[in-house]
Amino acid sequence: MTTPIIFDTDPGVDDAQAIAIALAHPDIELLGLTTTFGNVEVATATYNALLLSELAGQSIPVAQGAAAPMSKPKSPPPAHIHGANGLGNIDLPPVKGQPQPVSAGQFIVDTVNARPGEVTLVAVAPLGNLAAALQIDPSIVDKVKRVVVMGGSIREGGNVTPVAEANLFNDPHAGARVLTAGWPLTMVGLDATHRCVLDPAAMARIAEAQGELGKVLAGSYEFYKAFYQQALGFDGCCPHDSCALAWLMKPELFTTQRGHLNVVTEGHAEGQTIFAPEGRPFITERWSTTPLAEVCLDADGAAVVDWIVETLS
Repeated sequence: MTTPIIFDTDPGVDDAQAIAIALAHPDIELLGLTTTFGNVEVATATYNALLLSELAGQSIPVAQGAAAPMSKPKSPPPAHIHGANGLGNIDLPPVKGQPQPVSAGQFIVDTVNARPGEVTLVAVAPLGNLAAALQIDPSIVDKVKRVVVMGGSIREGGNVTPVAEANLFNDPHAGARVLTAGWPLTMVGLDATHRCVLDPAAMARIAEAQGELGKVLAGSYEFYKAFYQQALGFDGCCPHDSCALAWLMKPELFTTQRGHLNVVTEGHAEGQTIFAPEGRPFITERWSTTPLAEVCLDADGAAVVDWIVETLS
């Protein structure tokens, strides 16, 4: 049985790896890519999404979305992590395709309404497109099969601030809306993704098997790996966005817990995700008033990376 998904993305080196998985996995039906600002400007994200699917020999609808956060001032893209072009500053060929004539939010709404109960939204970027979809048609909360968000951090601390993960920091107001909407939601944050390291040998196997797309994956990986070497001192990279797909297809590789999520939207802790485990009393009920969600608190990192390599080679 195939799993139909919309993949919401800001490609991004680790996004590119995850898009390759969504294109290659025999049990994933990729209905579309929706793009947003984040790792790059939104126009660059759209170009990269079109390019990656074309290099894989596929024609996937791409809908462009959020260019800036809902409320806060926009941060500049992290060119030192992903490169100015999002793919490690390697030379990229021109794209042939064009984005869809509708916005990402409208594309999400139309696709979910066409196949109620079937579509999973996998979001690995700032969450403005999902927030826009909720604004256009709040009823999609009851029509999506599931929402999987790569973002946030419960015990691990942050990666762009001491407490905040990048996707939630970049648009905390959208994050708060999406993580508390009441749809079936799983958050795959740094607590899980930091357990996974894609090393050079693994990337070499992927590159060899993925043809023209493999060249882009391998070239962009080198730039991203250099950032990880300098920032965290290990040889490889965390395939953050691929972990969201790994949870969707192989949930047994993750340790999860149900509870209530909140996102801090102002002040020093903006973008922090706060998790109150289900049934645990605190000094007041304040943290336990949002809908229940599922949060990944750990992952079998080696098994996740094996799954990624197996899927792509």
